[in-house]
Amino acid sequence: MRNIAVIPARSGSKGLQDKNIRELAGKPLLVYSVEAALTSGIYDTVHVSTDSEEYANIARKAGAEVLFLRSKELASDTATTWDAMRFVLNKYKEMNKVYDTLTVLQPTSPLRTSCDILNAHEFFKAKSASFVSSVCEMEHSPLWCNTLPEDLSMADFENKTVAYLPRQALPTYYRENGAIYIVDVRKLLSSEELYTEGAYAYIMEQNKSIDIDSEVDFRIAELLMKSSV
Repeated sequence: MRNIAVIPARSGSKGLQDKNIRELAGKPLLVYSVEAALTSGIYDTVHVSTDSEEYANIARKAGAEVLFLRSKELASDTATTWDAMRFVLNKYKEMNKVYDTLTVLQPTSPLRTSCDILNAHEFFKAKSASFVSSVCEMEHSPLWCNTLPEDLSMADFENKTVAYLPRQALPTYYRENGAIYIVDVRKLLSSEELYTEGAYAYIMEQNKSIDIDSEVDFRIAELLMKSSV
């Protein structure tokens, strides 16, 4: 089985400027994902998908391949990650490199380790899966949440059937944490829908599930890294 890991790292960011190369505990953010992929030892290719030569040079220094850049169209807000992944696979196919699985490792998940990647791959194989997405338990139950009207009234905010139940009595909800996505290449190239029969959730710990999108997320990630040393 031939495996490729792809770290999607387009330049710029509407939330945090150049967050994918911003330093976190002394390293550009995308480097953590490159190192985790390389350390896992299961990938024939570790590729960083970017539209920036600056990002590409950082990725190459970390040990990743960047043999081509992503097009402007695929770096736009309207392009999906999976569109970019199909582009990567087709470019490698032109070089006579074909893969059985593709793993997306978002650079915004720096606390995901090589062990997490290895375990997710073993889970993928054990399930004979077509797609695996990493998830973690939600910090708060969505049953305690609601939308608000323009006047911010809370008259109908509470769901009376669950409002006063202890947390332990509520069902466990999970969210995708963005850390690991593994897909069968044949599935990715033949279908637009991955969440079908053969798709499974790989559960990760909350303390590895930080998804950096804000300044607060950066600070939390730094604290978690320091506490794990």
